[in-house]
Amino acid sequence: MKHPRKLHTDASNASGLSPNATPGGALAQATDRQAYLKNLTLRQLRIFEAVATHLSFSRAAEQLSLTQPAVSMQVQQLQAELGLQLVRKTGKKISLSQAGEEMLRQSRRMLDQVQIAEAAMTAFHLGNGAKGGLLHVGVVPTAHYFAPKLLMAFADQWPGVQFKLTVDRREAILRKLLEHQLDVAIAGYPPSEADVEAETFAQNPHCIVAGAGHALAKKPSVTWADLKDEPFLFREPQSATRQFFEHVLQAQSLQVTVSMELSGNETIKHAVMAGMGISFLSAHAFQIELEAGRLVVLKLEGMPKMVDWCLLHRRDSFLSGVNAAFKTFVLQHGNVWAQCA
Repeated sequence: MKHPRKLHTDASNASGLSPNATPGGALAQATDRQAYLKNLTLRQLRIFEAVATHLSFSRAAEQLSLTQPAVSMQVQQLQAELGLQLVRKTGKKISLSQAGEEMLRQSRRMLDQVQIAEAAMTAFHLGNGAKGGLLHVGVVPTAHYFAPKLLMAFADQWPGVQFKLTVDRREAILRKLLEHQLDVAIAGYPPSEADVEAETFAQNPHCIVAGAGHALAKKPSVTWADLKDEPFLFREPQSATRQFFEHVLQAQSLQVTVSMELSGNETIKHAVMAGMGISFLSAHAFQIELEAGRLVVLKLEGMPKMVDWCLLHRRDSFLSGVNAAFKTFVLQHGNVWAQCA
């Protein structure tokens, strides 16, 4: 059993107090720190949040348009005032202490609330009252085919809302969401390790397509065996569409010929229409070409394959105002705007 005095000393050190502090002195220091917390500035919170998110003083400085010494000084001052080590530095690498991880969670919550308040006040300045605000939405490339219509439909119910729309790969969208660069996002279901909440609102059909002049395009039905020797155009390895198709092929115990790897839906579509091969795409990506008769969906058993469209937000965030209204709208009406013809 540990000596009571030793236990008291460890607890004091964990709180950043002097090992020789008297009970009254410890209470005074704790009271001083509580008073300091009441005077924390948004600048300090934003600097610490940036450093803790990037685990880099230089990247935080770049994000905030500050010098690295200024960022480092602010973090050091914060630690000194709290009497707690928030950031550990080992060589060129930094990490967060347990106190630092908790401070990051609390900082994000406070900054989220500030952003909500700023958006609400901006709405009143614009004369829109509670029916306004800034909404920053991130979407994966395939979702950008329907996202503008979805946003405009929401704007009809939430007059005065201002949008900022970011289109990027899923990994980048998730990172920006966790770094508070986005309010919400639209993408497929995220990896289990992602610290986000995901709620489905529509389905995303995927099909195998060929150019209008392709031999398989003229067949009333196609078997998986018919595809074995066909040249396939694949998305890049990091693409969620490619990963999904590889899972489909594995389920069919089918190996196909990868004739070319291309980046992006638009490049794939034009290559298919040029007769370079066939491909697996989300139906959202080729509706115009399908209606124009330039692409044909091959009629295979068990197709199209479906994945979910999800609305994503940070797990530790509390949605209110325009963010909460948008979430409700998407979950109730998003399937209408995410439908394929």
